[in-house]
Amino acid sequence: MRVFKHLALSAVTGLAALLFCAPSASAAAGAGRGPNPPGEEILQLVAKQTQGGLVDVDGSGGPSLGDEYVLSGNLFRGSTAVGTYSEICTLTRFVPTDQFDLQCASDLALSQGQITVQGRFTVTTAGPGNVDLAITGGTGRYRTAHGYVHAVSVTETETRLTVHLIL
Repeated sequence: MRVFKHLALSAVTGLAALLFCAPSASAAAGAGRGPNPPGEEILQLVAKQTQGGLVDVDGSGGPSLGDEYVLSGNLFRGSTAVGTYSEICTLTRFVPTDQFDLQCASDLALSQGQITVQGRFTVTTAGPGNVDLAITGGTGRYRTAHGYVHAVSVTETETRLTVHLIL
């Protein structure tokens, strides 16, 4: 059961950072050419987890529906911190115990507002792999935000993010 918790926490941790950016983090802006929709901003970030924990809802020490993984950390563009993130992922399916689904809700706290992200993904013994989650809204500058975030785990506590932001 300990392996499950380590795998799950590693998966969420790697995914965790995954979701967000500030305008100053913009690496490129879509100009309506190619596959990018008009007005899309492509943001490249690295998310680094600083805190994380597991809430074992039934106390069994093993996976059970409703177990939660709670994470938070910082977002960087290069060596510059551009914001923070928080994420809560809930275990929604497991069969067998080396494969499970997580439903995650995340937010980015940035100087000009927040961006919210949500989605579900499957984790196997190979890890979460590449994950795409939906941008579901925001506040401030991001109040009309939509699009998606593509995340690639680099280490257990670091994730490379490509944010496809449409305002």
